[in-house]
Amino acid sequence: MSLITLDFETYYDKEFSLRRLTTEEYIRDKRFETIGVAVKINDERAVWHSGTCEELKPLLMEYDWANSAVLCHNMQFDGAILAWKFGIVPYIYLDTLCMARAVHGVDVGGSLAFLVEKYELGAKGKEVDDAVGKYITGFSSVELEQYGRYCVNDVELTKKLYDVLSKDFPVGELKLIDMTLRMYTEPVLEVDDALLMERLDEVRSEKSELLKSLMEKLECDTEEAVRKKLASNKQFAGLLTEFGVKPPIKVSKTTGKDTFALAKNDEGFIALTEHEDPFIQQLCAVRLGTKSTIEESRIERFIAIGARNKGKLPIPLKYYGAHTGRWAGADKVNFQNLPSRDKKKKALKNAVVAPDGYMVINCDSSQIEARVLAWLSGQTNLVDAFSRGDDVYSVFASEVYDRPITKENPIERFVGKTCILGLGYGTGAIKLQHTLKTTPPGVEIDEYEAKRIVTLYRQTNDKITDLWKECEGALESIFAGEKKSYHLGVHRCLTVNSEGILLPNGCYIRYPKLTVDNEDNRIKYKYKSRKGDVYLWGGAVVENVVQALARCIIGEQMVAIHEKYPVVLTVHDAAVCVVPEAEVQEATAYIVECMSKTPEWATGLPIACEAHYGYNYGEMKEWK
Repeated sequence: MSLITLDFETYYDKEFSLRRLTTEEYIRDKRFETIGVAVKINDERAVWHSGTCEELKPLLMEYDWANSAVLCHNMQFDGAILAWKFGIVPYIYLDTLCMARAVHGVDVGGSLAFLVEKYELGAKGKEVDDAVGKYITGFSSVELEQYGRYCVNDVELTKKLYDVLSKDFPVGELKLIDMTLRMYTEPVLEVDDALLMERLDEVRSEKSELLKSLMEKLECDTEEAVRKKLASNKQFAGLLTEFGVKPPIKVSKTTGKDTFALAKNDEGFIALTEHEDPFIQQLCAVRLGTKSTIEESRIERFIAIGARNKGKLPIPLKYYGAHTGRWAGADKVNFQNLPSRDKKKKALKNAVVAPDGYMVINCDSSQIEARVLAWLSGQTNLVDAFSRGDDVYSVFASEVYDRPITKENPIERFVGKTCILGLGYGTGAIKLQHTLKTTPPGVEIDEYEAKRIVTLYRQTNDKITDLWKECEGALESIFAGEKKSYHLGVHRCLTVNSEGILLPNGCYIRYPKLTVDNEDNRIKYKYKSRKGDVYLWGGAVVENVVQALARCIIGEQMVAIHEKYPVVLTVHDAAVCVVPEAEVQEATAYIVECMSKTPEWATGLPIACEAHYGYNYGEMKEWK
């Protein structure tokens, strides 16, 4: 099989660029034009070919793509150009950007310039800066030749970087990179734009009524007058409180004291923009001076994507997008948090449909984090309960309420579920109290009761609390740079060394620039993330490793599923496939079999899953 390394250079200007548009918007735009492409076959010297798409197509069609691996740095861009502009799909996609994220973690730079400097492979040029605003006809022959040398250099550097990164890179992860990219370059799911248009009309009508109500409430004649009133943190917080919403709080970097977290980039305010109550969403939209709520913007984006892609829905996912290796949303389309509870808002999921003659299968791991936590810590009573198929949420709720609780007691079982899923990471009484109150269906308990429940959980699950202490020790080892490695937990799937925590898939959980503070006679660890300092404690590390192991499991399962049925989407610990309607029962059985299998490195871990199928991603039947 040949290895083809390539890189496209395309027209851009100050308004038309990947800084202002998503990759999909940019490539599908009428202003898009190729300036040229550099192509390298195996270890031969890269060659530059200048030309528009029409001029380059005959040349590119000469290569044997069906029997070639294609390598790029940021394949989501170059691979989409190949697929959408030239109809070219290779045997396998390779991407040094994706590989670097897995090797170094998401908090280290991923640009080609940064990586080649890090590995001392050469220097990336800057000729691209001189190409702004130039279509191919705007280049002189000398300028085009210089641009070609720049592009050839990028290709040569990408191949050198691949040679470094691929030495010990896990084969299974290469398959997942390829799978993730195909979700985007070869979309299968489609958009029901008629359903979305119907919901969009509803949203706009609801918004109009909400705005009228808001103007009356604040005694304002115009929307702009409302916005000015809401610009005050104090007034906005007061209005939130009046409507039963607790204003988000943060610690001020200036004063060190609590203050309202109501700036547009504050996580607390961002959460309000996605609040389940559309009235609160509208408050936020008006405060920001925007005309659309989150739901309205999402619907409009889905409709536009479908229109540009002949009804298809490219799935943009960032491979190794989270610190724990999980996928993350990209291209301003985040499938990881599409609304599913509210029937009206569920229109987004319902509008993601299978092509005619096909059905969607969604198979989701059952309580995977709770199962992994119990297994990793050696909490055998909980492991045994999962193995027997016990309803562990009801079991713990029965201990909380000191009476038998079943699924017929939804409120009490909700408390048990919240505890099993949250207290295993060291959640304290105050946070438990807040979570129970703010998560539907919502349960209010006083602080004393919250403390009692936390104590009960920790006494009942002493092996889990022991794992917190062990993970605290792992931080100490990583910080000290100890060369001696050792296993974390009661099994041998995690290894602690000076690099971080080695996972069974061959990747690491890393804590870059780990430091320690000794404040108030208490040791506090923190590391540098893209968003700033992240503080760590034993329970936080436990959460990291559990989520990372769950991601390793779904990754292996997806590779197995993909051998027979292409995985077209993954959300958290679920795999989504599109299969012929006539095969839906057979396909679901196969997918369930794959997602019920325990990995070789996790002997004794009880794995289970739930599968649903239907004509769209939102309305599905349970498979039994």
